[in-house]
Amino acid sequence: MKVLKFGGTSVGSIENIKRVTEIVTDGTKKIVVLSAMSGTTNVLVEIAELIKNKDISKALNTIEILHKKYTLVLEELIYKVSLKQETLNYIDAVFDFLKTCTSKKYSELVYNKIVSQGELLSTYIFTNYLLQEGINARLLPALDFMRIDKANDPDNFYIQQNLQRIINETLPADIYITQGFICLNAFGEIANLQRGGSDYTATIIGAVVKAEAIEIWTDIDGMHNNDPRFVENTHAISNLSFDEAAELAYFGAKILHPQTVMPAREANIPVRLKNTMNPASYGTLISSKYKGEGIKAIAAKDGITAIKIKSARMLLAHGFLKKVFEIFEKYETAIDMITTSEIAVSVTIDNDKNLISIIEELEKFSTVAIDSQQSIICLVGHSVVKHHETHRLFQVLQNIYVRMISYGGSNNNISLLVNTSDKITALKSLNSYIFDFEIV
Repeated sequence: MKVLKFGGTSVGSIENIKRVTEIVTDGTKKIVVLSAMSGTTNVLVEIAELIKNKDISKALNTIEILHKKYTLVLEELIYKVSLKQETLNYIDAVFDFLKTCTSKKYSELVYNKIVSQGELLSTYIFTNYLLQEGINARLLPALDFMRIDKANDPDNFYIQQNLQRIINETLPADIYITQGFICLNAFGEIANLQRGGSDYTATIIGAVVKAEAIEIWTDIDGMHNNDPRFVENTHAISNLSFDEAAELAYFGAKILHPQTVMPAREANIPVRLKNTMNPASYGTLISSKYKGEGIKAIAAKDGITAIKIKSARMLLAHGFLKKVFEIFEKYETAIDMITTSEIAVSVTIDNDKNLISIIEELEKFSTVAIDSQQSIICLVGHSVVKHHETHRLFQVLQNIYVRMISYGGSNNNISLLVNTSDKITALKSLNSYIFDFEIV
């Protein structure tokens, strides 16, 4: 069995839904994981924010506009009378629920319930469309088996037991449809795997059912060697290792949720990135195998804050770093990069929610300086730090202020911290220097 995930763009139009149908109906059994239709989650987040801000009139108007959009999709996609009425009833029930949320006290749970509706809609509509077309499909509600624990990690035992039970209890099908992104938390409340989490859902399910392969279908021909939004003439990378793909996903490659690779790597299941608009394209195959050395790809991550912590007490003080890290642990704030000298340590974070509290505690024993609006540029490839040509890449950055460098922490990654205003220039310069001159 394979697990296939389709993103919001892949199910974002009638034409694309029909493309997805052609892809999944190849005669093999599979579980299909769907995101919400493109744009839906953004609108649902907007509705939640309007409710939070008590702008109820605008929230109701936004709900009505989205309701009409889905009614039009139904009109074009489903013509069989019984299925059409059944689907219309479901759509109406979803939007009636959203309207009831406008009278509720805003909370994180209300937010999670609102944003979950996009995946519930897309999977219900798609399942009924497949049934209309004579395809043996069944809907597997993710909220019946997908759960995270108190650490927000997948509860693999719970998922495996309940997913297998549901499949056994459901009438046999060629294609099982389920929702990406949404799940239950450890207390049985609706939660989610964060934006982009449908990829993560797919690899969690793939690992649990011991799938022969996992496919992530989007609107691009695989993971590119640079960010095509900012750099021209990028190209898809045919093969990546799990470690290389994980580095790129974490440091800004938008095609993958950062945690996607982990379940597949642990189960040693290959993951292929494919383009729904161009199914014949090879895409990118992610597996345990390394191919080639040197820099294969560049990614960038914005929204970074650099924190310089300076103290004379640090010199020869074996407990200083422990004290620093305990503060970040206390406020559940992950560190991306770190560099040290005799009397100072610099770290970067991508979540500044608790920055003020962190600074207050650090200033009790050190001097703290903050640099905001920073970006991490990550250069990834197998044994990149050992490659004999790698040192040459720094020549191209001589006119760009590099705030920090992380080199040697991983054999597969060199990270540079630059001002966000210099990011695009740096990406273009590195792309030209590395790939035009083939330092691989």
